[in-house]
Amino acid sequence: MPVARGIAEQLERASWIRRMFEEGARLKRERGAENIFDFTLGNPEVEPPAQTLEVLRRIAAGVTPGSHGYMPNPGFPQVRAAIAERLRRDTGIAFGAEHICMTVGAAAACNVILKAILDPGDEVILLAPYFAEYPFYVGNHGGRTIVVETDAECLPDIAAIAAAITDRTRAIILNTPNNPSGRVYPATVLRDLGAMLSGLPTPPLVISDEPYKRLVYDGRTQPEVASEIANMAICYSWSKAQALAGERIGFLALSPRLPDVAQMAAACAFANRTLGFVNAPAIWQLVMAEAGDACVDLAAYQHKRDILYAGLSRAGYEVRKPEGGYYLFLKTPISDDVAFVARLLEQGILAVPGVGFGRAGYLRLSLTAPLDTIERSLPAFERALAKE
Repeated sequence: MPVARGIAEQLERASWIRRMFEEGARLKRERGAENIFDFTLGNPEVEPPAQTLEVLRRIAAGVTPGSHGYMPNPGFPQVRAAIAERLRRDTGIAFGAEHICMTVGAAAACNVILKAILDPGDEVILLAPYFAEYPFYVGNHGGRTIVVETDAECLPDIAAIAAAITDRTRAIILNTPNNPSGRVYPATVLRDLGAMLSGLPTPPLVISDEPYKRLVYDGRTQPEVASEIANMAICYSWSKAQALAGERIGFLALSPRLPDVAQMAAACAFANRTLGFVNAPAIWQLVMAEAGDACVDLAAYQHKRDILYAGLSRAGYEVRKPEGGYYLFLKTPISDDVAFVARLLEQGILAVPGVGFGRAGYLRLSLTAPLDTIERSLPAFERALAKE
């Protein structure tokens, strides 16, 4: 039986990240894992924080009645209250439990809010470079992606965004720290975007996808998007900050400054159920109510960033030092990034071409690779460049 035409078309342009990850698995079998330098998937090599594991063990060993059963689709009320309290602390905005929906990671949060707001043909603005799965998320719910380029510094171009907004624009997806560029969007840029949108009769929703919010370097902090933009929703995951990529736990938070926020919250709870998530994993909700502020050691990621950035710069690559996240976005020495990724593959290096993120002529490298892999890969990067 044939698959749906839409899925068949999406498979043809499916995520480069997964494609290269699978190619890496094949090459490791052929050449030996020690001869392959895999920079594809952002899969944390570190273990979760000790606090998180301690809370998990205690809750898993407990016998609290109802802790493993159904709960309201947005999640346990006491967990949502704890999340709202943290958001009030961080943003100064009056979040309440009623504004929170616990989700199966940030990806589920994105799909829940898109399901709640999109009718077929509605438009969602993506800022290139963008996370490679966003177009599929939008397509899941009948939406149409409109790609707007960021500026030369990979920061949002407010005038270009304003020019792209039409009467069908329902949302703009922001991702800061950005995957793949590593840029942290400054508060001034967020404030300018908020001011532009507030001047519109019916501003689109800003969906702030924040899985890398805690992963910022050199003493920086990620400005609070909710503090600068009123018409917004937060999609958050603990996958990155706590090295829990496989556990799929996060939340969707609707700004209390949203018009008709109660109706939107009801729509999101309904979408959470009917998309098949039903509710976020019960035990991980309870863990995050207590350990939600825990974070992995950022020093290790920053050290690997510095080693890789310095080595690539010495070799002659044009590369920007990431301010946050755990990716490095490298300009390829030839315009055809797919061809250069193939050249790297000859040297045993697995990277993801920038075309998968909406920006050709670049490639993405993941800082989750072990430090030994990064150090041993640098001569291979030099050999690939020497072929010019």
